[in-house]
Amino acid sequence: MAYNHGKAERRWRLWKEKEEKILRECGIDEETIEEIRTFDREEFNSDRRFYTRLNDVGEYIAETAMQEPPMEVNTVWDMLNEIEDEKLYRALLTVDKRTLQIVLLKMQGYSLKEIAPMVDLSAGAVYARLDHLRKKLRKLL
Repeated sequence: MAYNHGKAERRWRLWKEKEEKILRECGIDEETIEEIRTFDREEFNSDRRFYTRLNDVGEYIAETAMQEPPMEVNTVWDMLNEIEDEKLYRALLTVDKRTLQIVLLKMQGYSLKEIAPMVDLSAGAVYARLDHLRKKLRKLL
């Protein structure tokens, strides 16, 4: 979420007004109240600079990520290399190669009817393998 300087400024000003009212009721002299206000303002400006720079860095990272071309996954090995969750990775290592090939083809957008002849199975067998894999992953994850 972007840093909204105007909103932060209003929130700070309202907080300072309440604080100064309480300080005056307690009998604190105006010089001390002004010193506290100056210190708090410097702190607010420091935070504002930090959040502004933080926002700039976040935008830079987002732009850089958008410029990188997405990695194409063409093989089962590529698919396994892209997995960052260690539990999922270990679970998929225990699955047979044909089922992993089915998963890869499904990720590429093929339907079950299109996948069946590619892996020399019936559409029902392809569906069953995917269903067994889903159940296995639900147990492990």
